[in-house]
Amino acid sequence: MPVPVLPFLCLLLAAAAGPAADPASAWDRTEVMVPMRDGVRLQTVIYAPRAAKASGEKLPVLFMRTPYGFGEAEKDGVKQQSFWLTAPWLRPLLDDGYLLVMQNVRGRFRSEGVYVMESAPRDRSVPGSVDEGTDAFDTVEWLVANVPSSGRVGILGVSIPGRLTAMAMLEHHPAVKAYSPQATPADNFLGDDLFHQGAFRLSQMFEFIPVMETGPEFASFDFGRLDTFDWFLDLGSLANVDARHYHGRFPMWNAIVAHPTYDAYWKQRSLPSILPHAPAPTLHVGGAYDQEDRRGPVALYEGMERNDAEGWNFLVQGPWAHRTWRLADGDKLGRIGFGSATGKFFREEVQAPFFACHLKGRCGEPLPEALVFQTGSNVWQRLPAWPPRGGQSRSVYLGEGGLLGFDPPARGGKEAVRSWTSDPESPVPYQRRPVAAPDLAGREAAEDWASWMVADQRFVHGRPDVLSWQTGPLAEDVVLSGAITAHLFVSTTGTDADFVVKLIDVMPEKVEGDAALGGAQIMVAAEILRGRFRKGFERPVPFTPGKVEEVAIDLLTRNHVFKRGHRIMAQVQSTWFPLYDRNPQTFVPSIFAARESDFRARTHRVHSSARYPSRVTFQAPD
Repeated sequence: MPVPVLPFLCLLLAAAAGPAADPASAWDRTEVMVPMRDGVRLQTVIYAPRAAKASGEKLPVLFMRTPYGFGEAEKDGVKQQSFWLTAPWLRPLLDDGYLLVMQNVRGRFRSEGVYVMESAPRDRSVPGSVDEGTDAFDTVEWLVANVPSSGRVGILGVSIPGRLTAMAMLEHHPAVKAYSPQATPADNFLGDDLFHQGAFRLSQMFEFIPVMETGPEFASFDFGRLDTFDWFLDLGSLANVDARHYHGRFPMWNAIVAHPTYDAYWKQRSLPSILPHAPAPTLHVGGAYDQEDRRGPVALYEGMERNDAEGWNFLVQGPWAHRTWRLADGDKLGRIGFGSATGKFFREEVQAPFFACHLKGRCGEPLPEALVFQTGSNVWQRLPAWPPRGGQSRSVYLGEGGLLGFDPPARGGKEAVRSWTSDPESPVPYQRRPVAAPDLAGREAAEDWASWMVADQRFVHGRPDVLSWQTGPLAEDVVLSGAITAHLFVSTTGTDADFVVKLIDVMPEKVEGDAALGGAQIMVAAEILRGRFRKGFERPVPFTPGKVEEVAIDLLTRNHVFKRGHRIMAQVQSTWFPLYDRNPQTFVPSIFAARESDFRARTHRVHSSARYPSRVTFQAPD
């Protein structure tokens, strides 16, 4: 079976970890086609421990819904039992005694029906309407009636299965006693898989859409060129995607093109808007370095927190890339160490006790409201809220000569202006090239994709289209704990532009244990804003050439300590390619229909003065 890089990075990591023990002797596998209320049947597998069957023990159910299959490879023509039976993510749970149930969603593998990649909740005014919530409800109802168990169910999943876990809450079944949506894409226009603040996630989604929508099983996209940076540059305007490659075949792409603003299509799929309350104890899990869905888990947690009278809503945020806590020890990411096995700790000391409490009634020390790892100091913090309540707002200001400082520009001082020319024909790469094509270098592509958010940014530092400001060596620790927002006062010679801001921890020149990290520029937070949406995501607005305007870029939340002797750096640029599509820098009604002639090099400026205090503002403890 072809393994696309993005949704199946987990498989590559599992393979790298070595072969797991054969679980065949320990589990009975049953495959059934579970009927839904509209007659569609969904392929479902049930793994039951033989020891429990022999003893007559009634076990609770762990239930995962997925479009990705069951992880059952074939060897010598014989189907192997699921690698999830022995993989690190579920091992502490399964060792404690559970039934494992996995189900392919509609239209995937042997499940009947039509697969919808970005599904919406049903219209409850329509009799017999269905959605992912009703499918989850109907399956739980069937399991409780047909499978010997304790009658208690927990639903969990990571990434799209995390979104499916959240969608199950729309039609809460009383047998479900716990949920854990992890790495959840909560709002795919504002900041998860498909868009970040209005900018399209080009390289990720271009491959992923045909992989998922070509048929009921996985397909692959053949780039046929190692460096996808060049491949996407040669693609040109997004208007060429359908004409050259997709040819109208993929509903998700058609929907993206038809909805280039934050309209009703996206709003009705925004989980924080449609899920205001946790119907049972819920453990949200996310990664501080999640290169796909860093926003989603916190946004969904915050949305549910507003109505959490029962105290059921919890958040865990670790120092992880997308889904890496499932399989890796979590003691490091790329070359950045965290001082302990954070992934193993989560699996054994957080996730397993959470489900043991709510599915088995075996409760130990209660979870904190938010368990958030603080990078820099490399400690877990048990917090009463996330982002923390109270605290103080601090800012670092973009000043003259590339200096970043904590003091605002003096009144009456000279205005500092720095400019750069952004050329769509020569965009800034988001990672060191080559940006490996998965069809030609799958393992390299997977490893780069997992670690680019902690890659040393010196590979772009000094480019004329990447501006940098930095402090001197810090005299004391600077703690960032909560929300981060970049406020830039900008002008442009064009009528549209993107703005990327990176907040960076610059290492001292001597780093014990890894000399090559001396002076390294490691991102703490980084995000993009499509400038046409600076006044709201519902309606794009052009820039007036030469007019100074403020743009606010949400860098989300982080928990980090800039240690004494380190420096703080801010980088600003206008392309981040091919992670994001290129802005033509000429305002057009939809960038998905931009012509090649619309793509023009433009000069952008950042203004810094008492009147225009460009800065990065962050939340800090009192």
